[in-house]
Amino acid sequence: MSSNKTIIANGRFLVPGSLQPVLSGYMTIEDDLITYIGEDKPAAEEGALTVDGSRLLFMPGLVNTHGHAAMSLLRGYGDDMVLQSWLQEKMWPMEAKFTGDDVYWGSALSVLEMLKGGTTTFLDMYDHMDRVAEVTEQSGIRAVLMRGAIGLCPEDVQNQKLAEAVEFARNWHGKADGRITAMLSPHAPYTCPPDFFVKFVQAAHDLDLPMHTHMSETRHEVEQNVADYGLRPVAHLEKLGMFTRPSMIAHGVHLNDEEIEILAKYNVGVSHNPGSNLKLASGVARVPDLLRAGVKVSLGTDGAASNNNLDMFEEMRLAALIHKGVSGDPTAVPAPEALLMATEYGAASIYLSNVGRLAAGMKADFIAIDIDQPHLLPHSDLLSHAVYSASAKDVEHVWVNGKQVVKHGQCLTLDEEEVRRKAQETFESLLTR
Repeated sequence: MSSNKTIIANGRFLVPGSLQPVLSGYMTIEDDLITYIGEDKPAAEEGALTVDGSRLLFMPGLVNTHGHAAMSLLRGYGDDMVLQSWLQEKMWPMEAKFTGDDVYWGSALSVLEMLKGGTTTFLDMYDHMDRVAEVTEQSGIRAVLMRGAIGLCPEDVQNQKLAEAVEFARNWHGKADGRITAMLSPHAPYTCPPDFFVKFVQAAHDLDLPMHTHMSETRHEVEQNVADYGLRPVAHLEKLGMFTRPSMIAHGVHLNDEEIEILAKYNVGVSHNPGSNLKLASGVARVPDLLRAGVKVSLGTDGAASNNNLDMFEEMRLAALIHKGVSGDPTAVPAPEALLMATEYGAASIYLSNVGRLAAGMKADFIAIDIDQPHLLPHSDLLSHAVYSASAKDVEHVWVNGKQVVKHGQCLTLDEEEVRRKAQETFESLLTR
């Protein structure tokens, strides 16, 4: 009866964690929700759009739980360096030049790459966040956005940054048909003095919002925290009250057993960024131990300047492979677990309860990959193929909130040619400022 109903016919659907992880059959979408998924053919309805799902594998949209979208402008600008030198010598001096327009085009470039690569939700912590929200609104992607704040500045500047973070959250939380939600985000314990961090905790209570920060990314950072405050970062953040709010930390590479227990106790999520951590030589997080302890572990790319792409298929593959190699245990992170980290666990980590699974009642955020290709044949185990064989380039179609935003590999919501051109022009302009 209604033209806003879509039926995917003769598709194969990934449902990790279920008894039947690959389901052959049908899926129905009405408005922004999945209303049916199963083997039985739904009744034909006048006005419903039918999509032929043969030769395609449908899966939940990927959820990228940590990044800095505008940093795509600095892709390849500083490589093969340790984190602190990379930040202080390359990133921060260039980022100090960023205007709102620069952030807009850098974010548009990232969102274009993410959508075309099957990422339907991303988390972004940066400055000029109104411009990131504009890109989010225009592109149709789902996002958890926050004004990240570095506190290495005078108190009046700190207060201004906090006010901007609060104002952004007030203005944008729940906007863009509910696709935008907000969090509060002091940058990291090593860049934010304790009293500044505590002000963010209070603001999170006042606004009833979750919190996010970088933590324990490098061994040096942990040692510095102990030297400065007499505590390792997890105990330090516990003392500052961060975990009295729903929280997720990025990286968590250097954790001891006691810290893992504390994170589990407070239900703190960890965004595992294997590609970025490997490139910056930050180390390998204790993901199997975190999962065993019951910590929600999700996947993130971090910014494109330290990865250097935003391919969440690559992060899944890395997450599944490096923990096998480090532990000597081939079951350390099996393929279904890696897929859950990129989808359902990711959504749960950023407090989205209706995203990350293909099931009736969930938001219609899903993607289709072309499985009629040499590297995805034979169709022995399609879940395995999604994790170990596929890449962002295999994504054929993308839907977010029930709307198709990528069709046959082309973005329907952003002007691809303009975004590519503007991003290149913006980078060249930054070099001469």
